[in-house]
Amino acid sequence: MNLAKVSANGQVTVPIEIRRKLMLKEGDKIIFIERENGEIVINNASATAILKAQKAFEGVADTAGIQDEDQIQTFVDEVRYRKNPKP
Repeated sequence: MNLAKVSANGQVTVPIEIRRKLMLKEGDKIIFIERENGEIVINNASATAILKAQKAFEGVADTAGIQDEDQIQTFVDEVRYRKNPKP
């Protein structure tokens, strides 16, 4: 268990063990998630966003016939620059 103190300005220093587990570095943002039971969970916002994106795109490469990183980059460029994207 780790303990942190809230300053008069509402600031908290995240203990080093927690920063390591969440892979937090200076400038990172953290997200507070409230579960149905009222428990509050903190997480690395960047890591959470990446995991959500990975889950959202799971299986898309297979469906689209994408087989390597070059094809991924080509697809991203097509979508980004609207060059007739083919999923």
